[in-house]
Amino acid sequence: MTTLNSVFKDTGTVVVAHYTGLTVSAMTTLRVKMREAGAGVKVAKNRLAKLALKGTDAEGIGDLLKGPTVIAYSKDPVAAAKVAVDFAKTNDKLVILGGAMGSTTLDQEGVKALASLPSLDELRAKLVGMISTPATRVAQVLSAPAGQVARVVGAYAKKSEAA
Repeated sequence: MTTLNSVFKDTGTVVVAHYTGLTVSAMTTLRVKMREAGAGVKVAKNRLAKLALKGTDAEGIGDLLKGPTVIAYSKDPVAAAKVAVDFAKTNDKLVILGGAMGSTTLDQEGVKALASLPSLDELRAKLVGMISTPATRVAQVLSAPAGQVARVVGAYAKKSEAA
C-alpha cells in the first residue's frame, strides 16, 4: 500500500480504466508501451487503492475505483493518458474511466483531451525550433544583398499601409 501511496503522491497524472477481458499478452503489451513512454501500470485491489489515495492530490478519483480497474501513472502530465487512450483505440477491452492530473479530477473526455496534448519532449522540440528559427531568418536577411533587403522592407511597408 505504501508503494501505491507513493505512486499517487509522486506522479503528475493518474488514469483509471477497466480491463475486463484483457488477455495477459495484451496487458503485457500495455505495460511495455507504458514503460517505453516513462509511465507505469498497476493492478491493485480497489479497497487498498482507496486507502492509498487518502492524503494525496488524486484523492478525487476514489469513486472511479469500482470493478476490475487498472491504474496507469506517469510524472509527465501527458504520457500515461496518451498511451492509455492510444491502447484503448486498438483494444476495446480497456475502457478509460477517468483520472487525475495533480489535484484536478478528470472524466473520460478530460483524459482524452489530455492525451491529445503534445508531450514534454515534443514541447521542448517545438520551443527549440521557435528559438532557433528567428536567428536563422535574421542571418539570412543580413547576408542578403542590399536590394533584396530593400524589397523586403518595402513589402512590409506596403502591407502596413494596406492594413
